[in-house]
Order: sequence, then structure tokens, then C-alpha cells
Amino acid sequence: MSEGHYHEVLSELSPAVKELRSMTGETWSAFAALNKAAMAEGVIDGAHKELIALAIAITRECDGCIASHARGAVRKGVTRQQVAEMVGVAILLNGGPATVYGPRAYDAFVEYEQSMRGATS
Repeated sequence: MSEGHYHEVLSELSPAVKELRSMTGETWSAFAALNKAAMAEGVIDGAHKELIALAIAITRECDGCIASHARGAVRKGVTRQQVAEMVGVAILLNGGPATVYGPRAYDAFVEYEQSMRGATS
């Protein structure tokens, strides 16, 4: 399967991320450590944390965040139905913009699901 839009989003960001990481090493390392700590398995499991992060990505209208956390959600075993219901909550609390970024998040999830699991719709 060919890579889709959200693979392209992360690929497009990659060169700038690498350059900035080398120029702001401590800051980027601290952010990576924070991410690792926040997303670690705990009382809230990793799948639910990815759903939370994806909902926040929708409300923040961040395509890079959507791509990253859609991929993370697939890796943690989240289902399409779970993503769809989370999008419904994001729409409830964020209104119109979530009706644009919610489908983007769902599309990103499906894209990664299909590429990682070989699933079909």
C-alpha cells in the first residue's frame, strides 16, 4: 500500500525536526522525555492515552500531532470504533473545527491501520 497524506505530513516535517533537534538538543531531549513519561503505561493504559492525545490534537488543529498520535493509537491496538466515538466527543466539546479535524484524525488512523496491520476498510 502506498503511503498516504499523514505519512507525508511526518515525512515533510522530518528534515526540519532533525535540524532543530540538533540545534536545540536539551530542549528536544526534555520534550522527548516528557512524552515518554506522559505516554507510559500506568493506571491509564497507552491506548487510552493515545485517544486522549488524538482528541487534543483535533482541538488544537495540529496535523503533525494527528499523524503522530493516530500512528500511536494503531500501535496500541485502538479500534476504528474507538476513534470514531472519540471524534464525537471532540466535536461535542470543540464544535465546528472538530468536524474538520475529527475526520482528518479518523483518516490518519485508518491510513496507519492499513499500512501497519494490512487491514482493509
